[in-house]
Formats: sequence, C-alpha cells, structure tokens
Amino acid sequence: QVQLVESGGGLVQPGGSLRLSCAGSGMSFSDYTMGWYRQAPGNQRELVASITWRGVANYADSVKGRFTVSRDNAKNSVYLQMNSLKSEDAAVYYCKGFIYWGQGTQVTVSS
Repeated sequence: QVQLVESGGGLVQPGGSLRLSCAGSGMSFSDYTMGWYRQAPGNQRELVASITWRGVANYADSVKGRFTVSRDNAKNSVYLQMNSLKSEDAAVYYCKGFIYWGQGTQVTVSS
C-alpha cells in the first residue's frame, strides 16, 4: 500500500518560513519525480515545485527564489523549504509521486 504523508504545515506570519516534509512508503520512491502542489479555496490545484530522481528542481514562477525543494531518497522523503512567505502562499500543500497523493498539510500565512 502506497502512502505519502505530509507534515510541517501551520500558521506563520508574512515573511516567515516553514519546512514541509513528505514521507513515502510502499513505492520505489527514488524512481519518481516528486512534486509539491497547493490548492487554495476556490482555486485549482497548482504545481509549486518538482524534483527529479537525480535532484533537478523546477519551480512555479510565483515561488522562485523563495522556495527550495529537496529530497533524500535514502529516507524516502521530499522537502519544501518555504521562505519569505506571503499571504497568497496560504493553501493546502500536497505531495505527489507518480499517481499517488498525500493527504495534504495546511499552510496559513497571517499576521
């Protein structure tokens, strides 16, 4: 049974930082590009960042220079370091690998 479990969300003030983690099990984690997506109320789910099995990262324009995606294949984990957070970054953040999704973790940016 494949599981992706996100953690690390929470409430942060504008300009603050959070680090999201996604732990995978039941799949050959290192074989896949992993992605972080987010969905705010009333919006479609959008790709925030992705990282190939080799560690090549891509970012949405809206987060370039502020977010950093990384992975540790030995730990079956992928991370999203989010800095200089803005109110528009508030959303539920999801981890995806192949066809599998995590349950999401809420990020709230508010003063």
